[in-house]
Amino acid sequence: MDILEAFDLTRCAHSAAELAGVDEKTVARYVAIRDAGGDPFTPARRARGIDPFLGKIEELVANSQGRVRADVVHQRLVAMGFTGTDRTTRRAVAEAKAAWKAGHRRKYRPWTPEPGMWMQFDWGEGPRVGGRRTQLFCAWLSWSRFRVVLPAWDQTLGTLVSCVDATLRRIGGAPTYLLTDNPRTVTMDRVAGVPVRHPEIVAAGRYYGCKVETCEPFDPESKGGAEHTVKIAKADLVPTTANLLPAYSTFADLADACVEWCERVNARTHRETGAAPDVRLATELQHLHVLPAEPHAIALGEERLVDDDQTIRFGSVRYSTPDGHQGSKVWARVTGDELVIVGDTTAGLTEIARHVLSTPGSPRIDDAHYPHHPGGNLPRPPKVRARTPEEVAFLALGEGARRWLVEAAATGVTRIRVKMARAVELAAILDAGRVDDALGLAAIAGRFAEDDLASILDHLTSSGPPSDVVVADEAHSAQPGTSGWEVFGQ
Repeated sequence: MDILEAFDLTRCAHSAAELAGVDEKTVARYVAIRDAGGDPFTPARRARGIDPFLGKIEELVANSQGRVRADVVHQRLVAMGFTGTDRTTRRAVAEAKAAWKAGHRRKYRPWTPEPGMWMQFDWGEGPRVGGRRTQLFCAWLSWSRFRVVLPAWDQTLGTLVSCVDATLRRIGGAPTYLLTDNPRTVTMDRVAGVPVRHPEIVAAGRYYGCKVETCEPFDPESKGGAEHTVKIAKADLVPTTANLLPAYSTFADLADACVEWCERVNARTHRETGAAPDVRLATELQHLHVLPAEPHAIALGEERLVDDDQTIRFGSVRYSTPDGHQGSKVWARVTGDELVIVGDTTAGLTEIARHVLSTPGSPRIDDAHYPHHPGGNLPRPPKVRARTPEEVAFLALGEGARRWLVEAAATGVTRIRVKMARAVELAAILDAGRVDDALGLAAIAGRFAEDDLASILDHLTSSGPPSDVVVADEAHSAQPGTSGWEVFGQ
């Protein structure tokens, strides 16, 4: 500044140099930089060996729209005679990409949604349940930021409409527009850039009073709200090494986790709006359309009535359903080689069962649907129910008494009631717990004779609990055999 001030005062480089105490050439250089609009403190750029190739680098970056890799550019330059290192090429390519992106940067405009206008939804890859892939249906109400995540097995049209129906019923109304990307279930084709809607999804949207819109192909930024919902839902629900979540054992566990996640994020204050989505949803509900009483037929399939044995008939084949739907209506639809059963639950219309399609005479019964019944076709164990005072007194001794009764009855023991009365008398004299333990050992060893119980009690008193139990077998003899004489004389 002293040099420039001296020059402005004298208008002579020689005189300004004498006043500032510098060389005359220095004054001339600084004045020339200032007159050209430059910064005198910026060092001059030195010539580099890659300068003759900068035009080619800019050409490659422009043709690839900023996507070309630096190693590919370096190979091209080496073939053209460049002798520098790949490090020099990487720096030059990075500068060229930064300059190209600065001139081609996408322009954004803040979007201010209106209440009751837009809902965005998208699919995300869910966790594996039992080794099988799942999908996460993620929806986002744009104004209130209310999020809904539903698990599903696939992305078929019936599943899509079913998830949309469940989402709208959880929200409590339908918006004007539904925005998503361009899967085949929504957009069948594009003619001259115009999306051709799937007629079934159009009918479903008309049924709910919504118009289905799609974003630009391969442009997820045009529906960023749903994309962000998918991202944070997968980060919190899909087990990874980052969140250390355990694997889901059943599909119901995944559904419960999704409900818990939605409750948590919708009750949390949103950074953009400064209010919880649950609070803003109460305001947005005033601008939503009323939902029809029944879901659309695509989302459901064919109506069936659940029998008392928790099964439905589809194609003359019985398929089981979970407990709690007896006597109620469910809906079944075929998806690929599977039958999907949808029921009306507290969370809305959700998938309650899924079976591989079968043929008449081969029912599909899932034992998990009958937790109150033992699986398989084996004989059922008898249910022990006391009916007389004597039976009540005997079974009150404990689990050993119940086991003794079941085993003794199965082996055809006589005078069971007399032996039960004898056990009750011994329990009154001795400790009831000891008698119950002795009855349990007698049941395991198969000893049901008249004096076996007293003998076992004497043994427990003198020797304590046995380390092992020998099961009585009338076909076995303790008499030593004569096999040892076979080697005599050899």
